[in-house]
Amino acid sequence: MSGWVWVGVALLSGLAAIGRFLVVALLSSRITGVFPLGTLAVNTTGSLLLGLLAGLAIEGDALVLIGAATLGSYTTFSTWMLETNRLAEDGKTLAAAINILLSLSVGIGAVALGRAIGAHI
Repeated sequence: MSGWVWVGVALLSGLAAIGRFLVVALLSSRITGVFPLGTLAVNTTGSLLLGLLAGLAIEGDALVLIGAATLGSYTTFSTWMLETNRLAEDGKTLAAAINILLSLSVGIGAVALGRAIGAHI
């Protein structure tokens, strides 16, 4: 990989993390409640786009830049698990369980949909 790819990884990762922050902040300011809908939204849209990349058979430097750097930074496994853990610690075990099941099922469905779309483009 060239040095320019690594520069692209750094820039795209930073921009994607800011994008994730803005999406979560926007949703959190409009929708109140204990359920982490912002994280669900970014992980679902990121899963859809990752599936699309797979369906389009993107590879090489483009996959590193789009898939790993951009979408890998935009989506967040750690925040999802932290929010789920906090729900459980706060005694909201049903919400924590729903967060796990909903995130996994919607995420897998989004990947499958994105892959199907990409395979037909």
